[in-house]
Amino acid sequence: MSQAPTPVPTPLTLTGGCLCGALRYTVTTESDEGYYCHCRMCQLAFGNTRVPWFNVFQRKVVWQGEPRQYASSTFARRGFCGNCGTPLSFAYVDSERMDLAVGSLDDPNALRPVSHFGIESIVPRWHAEDGLPGERLDASERLAKRWKDHYGADVVPGVEAARAGG
Repeated sequence: MSQAPTPVPTPLTLTGGCLCGALRYTVTTESDEGYYCHCRMCQLAFGNTRVPWFNVFQRKVVWQGEPRQYASSTFARRGFCGNCGTPLSFAYVDSERMDLAVGSLDDPNALRPVSHFGIESIVPRWHAEDGLPGERLDASERLAKRWKDHYGADVVPGVEAARAGG
């Protein structure tokens, strides 16, 4: 008995923007998946205990208006509205991909959370267990390599390293 073919993802076209409306974007993606980042840098960037992101190809994002950029480390930039301050994006400077903030979507329900990242920084009193898998920041070999390449072999990844070396 043959199995039914795996459905090919239908491209999703999503729109979003900032609080004041000065920045808008349209993005096309093949995935409806997002994730929660609990790392301390995201917590501080958003003033929240976690940040819901979804990952896309940068070339698939069409901006109306230009986000301002903050270098949160020597290898990453965070995009935000220079008018109202809404955090919108995160990207490694050498990557073709970027994260966009789920909360900036016109319809955040278009996506679904599938995992947690940076779980060593979860704030227990503000975390509702949802059964999704999680990964520690220090378990990501690619991320550890980025930090070591930019800050040295003995770096402890995170806010203090970025503040001291950026």
